[in-house]
Formats: sequence, C-alpha cells, structure tokens
Amino acid sequence: MHRRITGKLVIATHNPGKLAEMKELLAPYGIEAVSAGELGLPEPDETGNDFRSNAAIKAIAAAQATKLPAFADDSGIVVDALDGAPGIYSARWAGPAKDFAAAMAQIERLLQERGATTPDKRTAHFVSALCVAWPDDHLEEVEARVDGTLVWPPRGTAGFGYDPVFLPNGHDRTFGEMTSIEKHGLPPLGLGLSHRARAFVKLAEICLDPR
Repeated sequence: MHRRITGKLVIATHNPGKLAEMKELLAPYGIEAVSAGELGLPEPDETGNDFRSNAAIKAIAAAQATKLPAFADDSGIVVDALDGAPGIYSARWAGPAKDFAAAMAQIERLLQERGATTPDKRTAHFVSALCVAWPDDHLEEVEARVDGTLVWPPRGTAGFGYDPVFLPNGHDRTFGEMTSIEKHGLPPLGLGLSHRARAFVKLAEICLDPR
C-alpha cells in the first residue's frame, strides 16, 4: 500500500542543481524540505547496478540517519552509441571536481571515434529513479526517462550536468537553453518535460497531496 508524505522531508543529495530542482518540484505541496548536505550527512557509496538501486541506497541512508522520510534521485544519461555509457556512472565521469565540461567532451570524443556524427547515431536518453524511504524501511519507488539526441558543441548555460548537449525529441533547444520552468516545471506552468519531472509526476500521484 502506498504511503503519503507528510511533515518534514530530507532530500538526500549534495548536488546543488539537483537540490534546486527537487525543491521546486516539492514546493506546490507545502513539504518542508532540508538537504542531506545542509544536515552534514555523509554521501553513501552508490554500489547499486542500476538507477533504482542507487536511489534507494541514498534515501535509506538519509532516513536511517535522520529518522525522517528521505527523498533521493539517481539519474544519468544513457548514450546508445556508447553501449549505454555513462549511465549510472554519469556523475563519476565528471570526476571529483564535478567537471561536466570535461565529461561532455569525453562523450563527444568517444562518439567521434565510433563515427557517430549524424543525429540518428547520437540518440540518448536521461533516466531518473526516485525513491522515498521511511525510517521503518517502507519504500516508494518510481522511474522515468526522456529521449533525445546529443549535440556538439554544448549549447546554453542553464541547468547542470549534461544538459547543454542534450536536445530532447520534438524541441529545438537543449536542456541547457531552457528555463527551469520549461525543463521541469509541471502543468499548468510547464510541460513536465525532464526525466526528473516525469518521475516526480508518478511519485506525486501516489505519495503527495496538493495544498
């Protein structure tokens, strides 16, 4: 049976961009949210072999540490011509310095090496797995994706991570060129376009009550 989120919620992330998106998504529901980073919680080792497992690892660790419900996302970009890489290692490709410009350049080098120079050979998708964990081990889990192609050079300075090279299907601007409302705003303000927004819609249906 699904469980509703009430009261205070820990957002289990140390990523400022991801934190901002998750807070914006939660705002219409009146949920009081604090981040794992603000609480000084350590980042658990992400030892799962898929996005869903890693989201659960982060949510469970934060819930156990704070004795509060905890909300975590694990997301990344999956590039078809690279056999699904970087996938769950998307953040790690940016290294300890979180240098996503270098990570995007690495993807481009690999695509060029494989002759992936036309849009039909540069297909990719973003995946977002969301998990809410309670201290009594109850879990709610959802997952969603958004499909697109990779462009080069990167376009736009909005968003974060790999957004500047990802052109979602049916659009002429990258995630890096879209405002936050355009990228992940929910109706009626936005289209709920991003992978995280699409996953959040699923989660809201089962766990959240509008104000």
